[in-house]
Amino acid sequence: MTTALALPAARFTDLLAAEWIKLRSLRSTYWAFGCGALAVVGFNANAARADYVNFPRYGGPIREGFLYWALRDAFTPGSAMILVLACAGIGAITIVGEYATGLVRTTFTAVPDRRALMAAKVVVLTAVMTAFGAVVAGASYAASQAILDGRGLGVPIGHPGAWRVAVASALLAPVSALIGMGMGALIRHSATTMVLTTGILLLLPSFITERYHWTACVRNALPFNAWVRLVDVGYGHEPYTLVPKYPTTVAGGWVVFAVWAAVAAVVAVVAVDQRDV
Repeated sequence: MTTALALPAARFTDLLAAEWIKLRSLRSTYWAFGCGALAVVGFNANAARADYVNFPRYGGPIREGFLYWALRDAFTPGSAMILVLACAGIGAITIVGEYATGLVRTTFTAVPDRRALMAAKVVVLTAVMTAFGAVVAGASYAASQAILDGRGLGVPIGHPGAWRVAVASALLAPVSALIGMGMGALIRHSATTMVLTTGILLLLPSFITERYHWTACVRNALPFNAWVRLVDVGYGHEPYTLVPKYPTTVAGGWVVFAVWAAVAAVVAVVAVDQRDV
């Protein structure tokens, strides 16, 4: 009578390799990365081109504070929305896709330790999306400032505040992706996940007023508004803008990014570990 040999438990490095293969084998991932990057860079380059063309007609206040306008062109709110949608979609598909195809059953059979499996997903997604965000933010900054340099208006990356714009924009990618993954782990349905994720990340900030202290606190605690504060290098210094009644801080923006990413990662791990397939 023969006894079946027990297979050794998968090492965490093996799980990382497996999750990397899953992510890069999805055709939709390449489309999302490619189209998202082109849209973001193109959007920002067009904003810089518009300022390049219209600069001779700008009035005194804008000319005096054009440094802040140039940094806004490096990563505009419109391009940030595109980045959020693309990255949240990629994050959601990493978990929702397995449930939709039934591959998740095979995955859990091969790796019963769901926490380790989801931790590997979180690590791979965070690393890939951080690299993606860095490439897109760097390309956008370089393209927009190169266009403005035609009039001597470009801001070098070493200028105070420029790095904050680039880093905050780059980190918006992994934060959005982790939120998408967390929502996907909870909902397990692609369309519903994207609707709710879009609502939380992009629609909710526009519906919350800053008139009251508690609503301002909620608004400032949303990731998109945290990004807006981080990239606003001229916050409180531009003569033609008003400081909100309940302002937030740069440190607060970084904390919001960290908390949302950490909570989303924990939700994804716990939701998959505690629920049936």
